[in-house]
Amino acid sequence: MSDTAGQTEERSAEDRLRERRRVAVREARRVLWRGGFADTIRQRLALLAEAAPEVYDVDETADMYGNGVVAALEERVATLLGTESAAFFPTGTMAQQVALRCWAARTGSPTVGLHALAHPEVHERNAFGQVSGLRTVRLTSEPRLPTADEVRDFEEPFGTLMLELPLRDAGFVLPTWEELTEVVEAARERDAVVHFDGARLWETTVHFGRPLDEIAGLADSVYVSFYKSLEGFGGAALAGPKTLVEEAKTWRHRYGGMIFQQFPTTLSALVGLERELPRLPEYVRHARVVAAALREGFAEAGVPWARVHPEEPHTHQFQVWLPYDPDALTEAAVRQAEETGTYLFAAYWDRGGPGLAITEVTVGAPGLEWTADDVKAAVTEFVARAQPAPPARTSPVS
Repeated sequence: MSDTAGQTEERSAEDRLRERRRVAVREARRVLWRGGFADTIRQRLALLAEAAPEVYDVDETADMYGNGVVAALEERVATLLGTESAAFFPTGTMAQQVALRCWAARTGSPTVGLHALAHPEVHERNAFGQVSGLRTVRLTSEPRLPTADEVRDFEEPFGTLMLELPLRDAGFVLPTWEELTEVVEAARERDAVVHFDGARLWETTVHFGRPLDEIAGLADSVYVSFYKSLEGFGGAALAGPKTLVEEAKTWRHRYGGMIFQQFPTTLSALVGLERELPRLPEYVRHARVVAAALREGFAEAGVPWARVHPEEPHTHQFQVWLPYDPDALTEAAVRQAEETGTYLFAAYWDRGGPGLAITEVTVGAPGLEWTADDVKAAVTEFVARAQPAPPARTSPVS
């Protein structure tokens, strides 16, 4: 078989698995979380039509270039986060570039200090440098947020410290409240401003034991997302001082973010703030039940090594690591859903190192129906469908 034929066959197999997974997510009777991407357009529109009157007068004229329902959403976000103002953006990538270039002009420094695993470093194709003339320096690559000493003692100057809360690619991890306040103070000692990449800030209140406005109040500006946890259609907001937000709106226009009408997206965001935001603490607390049951389930199923990270999740999302081939685990998860109607691990499994696979687990409203025994039973069925694991490692189940 030629290389080209082999690649075509491989892509075809990937496409078939992707389609099976899409169908399995939609049709599974039991899941821990079912994101809006699994619904049909009809389902998404029907839900919005049913819920929108709860959050906004739908008999008003539709928005035009940022007024009406868009302005209402901006005011709601500013109130929730305790900031002077907020601006709606079509994407978080745009919102953060605009925020950081505005701070760069004010501080006189285009350098941004951040984590090596921060979203812009890993997932945005060098957008800061390629589009906005910003330069990044990596304060640490450890799988945790930077410490106060790392911020204080970093050898290069930077005008803005950007903190991703939680740090997704490290396992949705957060510092303690005391650590976070110390990091912010260390940045201030360097005359740096602090910007929170708070795409998932909404679900941090349980871990920090503080309300949203107190958390956001530590930073000079905050970005939040409307679809990652709130089930909106998309969109983001930048919140902070009124003068910064007004400047950001000018740059939003220059970046192409001044969209004619955005009422479907902004209405879905308002619905998310009304319906999902109050439930996030419940999801976080139940995620800890699910995580503990997963650890016990893997041990009882005879898996030689497994890790749930963090051991007690900081939010309603966390990682699972297993000593298997990732493709085999994705296949096992899909097959379990097809054969039993239970989709335990609905996210893809990625390679985490030689002989290791990693996936992300999210606990949402459907997951609240799962007891610890339900989780352990699903683990037993999942492991039975996975390929045999490599020889036992010395590390215990944790």
